Amino acid sequence: MRSLLAIALSTACLSACADKNEAAEDRLEKAAETSARVAGPLPAALGLSEAQLLDAELLDAKGMELGDVAQILRGPDGKVDRLLVEIEDSNPDRYVHVPITGLKTRVAGDDTDLATTMTKADLAALPEVKLPSP
Repeated sequence: MRSLLAIALSTACLSACADKNEAAEDRLEKAAETSARVAGPLPAALGLSEAQLLDAELLDAKGMELGDVAQILRGPDGKVDRLLVEIEDSNPDRYVHVPITGLKTRVAGDDTDLATTMTKADLAALPEVKLPSP
């Protein structure tokens, strides 16, 4: 009986944590989209608008997806200096800051992505960025 209660409590806790993380991700996405709308079509970095940066995937040198851009971040001077990237296939979702320096645009058909010399291991070694709790 105690085992069943422990399992039920663990499941409830995991569900609550997942709900909080989803809410934080939803808030992040809405804030990033609002910022992109306000910024409009003007280039923010690398010749791309905020909306284009948010649509971009981060690719390694071989073209393999490393992650998705979740937010554009600016330094004290107002210039884009880093991106918040959700690491591909992380579970639970894991976010890191990727410096804009060294990134290059890569166009393939209608897609514009960002290429880096970083590897999956390099990205995983970056400090995790925790999303604010709701």
